[in-house]
Amino acid sequence: MSDSTLPQQLFRAEQVRQLDKLTIEVGGVPGIQLMKRAGRAVFDALLERWPNAERILVCAGGGNNAGDGYVIAALAAQRHMAVEVLSIASPLSLKGDAQRAYQFALQEGVLVSVAESWSTKMADVDGNTVIVDALLGTGLKGCVREDYFTAISAMNTSTAPVIAVDIPSGLCSDTGTVQGEAVQAELTVTFIGCKRGLLTGQAPAYTGQILFDDLAIANIAKLESALAEVKPDSWRISTESFKQKLKPRPVDAHKGLFGHAMMIGGDTGFGGAVAMAAEACARSGVGLTSVATRPQYVTPILVRLPEAMVAGVASGQELEPLLKRPSVVVIGPGLGQSPWSEQMLQQAFATKLPLVLDADGLNILAQGRVVPNAHRENWVLTPHPGEAARLLGCSIADIQADRFAAAHQLQQRYGGVVVLKGAGTLIADEENCYLANVGNPGMASGGMGDVLAGVIGGLIAQGMDLLHAACLGVCVHGDAADLAVLDGGERGLLASDLIPYIRELLNA
Repeated sequence: MSDSTLPQQLFRAEQVRQLDKLTIEVGGVPGIQLMKRAGRAVFDALLERWPNAERILVCAGGGNNAGDGYVIAALAAQRHMAVEVLSIASPLSLKGDAQRAYQFALQEGVLVSVAESWSTKMADVDGNTVIVDALLGTGLKGCVREDYFTAISAMNTSTAPVIAVDIPSGLCSDTGTVQGEAVQAELTVTFIGCKRGLLTGQAPAYTGQILFDDLAIANIAKLESALAEVKPDSWRISTESFKQKLKPRPVDAHKGLFGHAMMIGGDTGFGGAVAMAAEACARSGVGLTSVATRPQYVTPILVRLPEAMVAGVASGQELEPLLKRPSVVVIGPGLGQSPWSEQMLQQAFATKLPLVLDADGLNILAQGRVVPNAHRENWVLTPHPGEAARLLGCSIADIQADRFAAAHQLQQRYGGVVVLKGAGTLIADEENCYLANVGNPGMASGGMGDVLAGVIGGLIAQGMDLLHAACLGVCVHGDAADLAVLDGGERGLLASDLIPYIRELLNA
């Protein structure tokens, strides 16, 4: 489930540095005081997570992140804990507040040494030690240098748990990508502003649990207007933040009030996908659900979902009159890429109805033949990274290198609302980008996207605008997967397992 303790506002590293500077220059908080607050936040989190830790090993770099580490070491020494700082370079080269923090650690009797062999040092570390990652902060640009690469690799071989200061070293705080090598932390404590890259891409595999501490800057009255000038880059969302958009049903409700959503898909061999999309759509609360599919799937879908109106269509010409009835169309689940598939997409695109485009609907769109120069405002595109790469004519690696940029590029090229799926799903419209840190690895199985497309279509049919329907659909979908995992575990989780929980969450 989405972590309610994290703030909704997300920032790029440059913006967080700006917030830090404003706190010092406008708020009048000395930099060393902020550093000591950060060190205290990490140290307190460490003690709460590992109350029986016998030893603390701080791995320090050469910048302000190292300064936070020296503060942590000093606080540990004050409590008479066994503590040592292992530095990647001579701490005498530290400047400003980081040098002051180093002196603070020395005053408290902390042992500081420059590492000669990281692998040898880490081989001596056991599970009773907690490693503090204070190597690299948010200023990392490009791949980590060889000396840091060696240190990080050695840290990752240790059996001791790691707590990361602000961000696991080696992660890009703007994109969530690993810059050559990154520390695998069990806990990350981040400060001032929540970095957007911590919640998407590769980052969730490295951050462990994330805790946020604003270092009390929100309590400084004279800072309020200055901090407000730094607008968030993006927004973290949750089911609760959008569910109020679903209004209570009136006592005299009838099915006509809640829309009619049509699913189009189910080419030969893919009938299950459109069936799951239809069931998820129906369970989201839509008034009427219909399906246009290959004729051989009419009976199986009716057996699975007798409430649906299912029509077998052999051509786009047969589909055309059916498109006069729905209020929204979901096309793509099990659509395939045959001539039949292309006719289905042509007819759907020709309508003025809101569309949810998924799976092979996106792959056909990417080819540029069936729907050339495709751009419209009333559709939601739901690509995974592979489909996104085809839509932008690049590689999956390019998409994952900066998911935020990819989501914006997709929206600018195709219009409407874009849902870039994956760890830390992104939802982008023309103005903003939203991040949903929901779901779990059990969702890596076939059919998950079909269920999501059906839910989004059902919410649009019930009167939600495209952006809100996409945001709520993504959050409910991920939260439902988390609830399903509580009952049966991640391995073997099926897309259809989510559907009862989706209904439960939308009614909670």
